[in-house]
Amino acid sequence: MIRKIKVLVACGAGIATSTVVMKKVEELFAKHNIPADIIQIKIAEAAAKQDEADMLISTTMLPTEYSIPAIKAMAFLTGINTEKVENEIVEAAKSVQ
Repeated sequence: MIRKIKVLVACGAGIATSTVVMKKVEELFAKHNIPADIIQIKIAEAAAKQDEADMLISTTMLPTEYSIPAIKAMAFLTGINTEKVENEIVEAAKSVQ
């Protein structure tokens, strides 16, 4: 059985841009039949929460290195290279399942 992956979606304040990206990631995972719990956080919380998650998707600069795959998803806001980022997210999700 495919286990549900836990995904952190982060932006500076944990409100605006992460909401947009969270919707896009939900749609992306649904399209690829990847079960996931998606949690919206502030980027400052990512280091503390990484041990309980499988991957981090961020709309802001990553302030540190993480022990889980960390993907910058500015493309979802700019519309530039969206497909590349989608592929990166799907590949990372499949590798941690």
